[in-house]
Amino acid sequence: MKYFIVIAILIAVAQAVPIELGHYGAPILAHAPVLAHAVHAEPVAYPKYSFNYGIKDPHTGDIKSQAEERDGDVVKGQYSLVEPDGSVRTVDYTADDHNGFNAVVHKTAPKVAIAHAPVLAHAPILAHAPAPLLHHY
Repeated sequence: MKYFIVIAILIAVAQAVPIELGHYGAPILAHAPVLAHAVHAEPVAYPKYSFNYGIKDPHTGDIKSQAEERDGDVVKGQYSLVEPDGSVRTVDYTADDHNGFNAVVHKTAPKVAIAHAPVLAHAPILAHAPAPLLHHY
């Protein structure tokens, strides 16, 4: 009878002590069975769009525009902007699965020459100007 009690205690202790599985051991968990769900493919619309916009703000000098169109996997577009020096940068671009993204950049000279303010002749400076008189009352 003593042996039976000792064996029962050893079995209880062995089951109570967790077994170290190491840092990469998978946890032992029971999961509910996963039911297969029917997958219904959503219809995909053919990608086709076209847009353009432009900004011309004479107060801030912000002048730019963009136009783009897409037909399937081919995208073509152009954008332009006025640089701070007055030149215009225009970028024509295309993108597709075969060639990737390609851009060609053009820069035109400023349309309006920036006029400098004329330099005015200054009055001659007297070398020995009389010192102002200070009166204390």
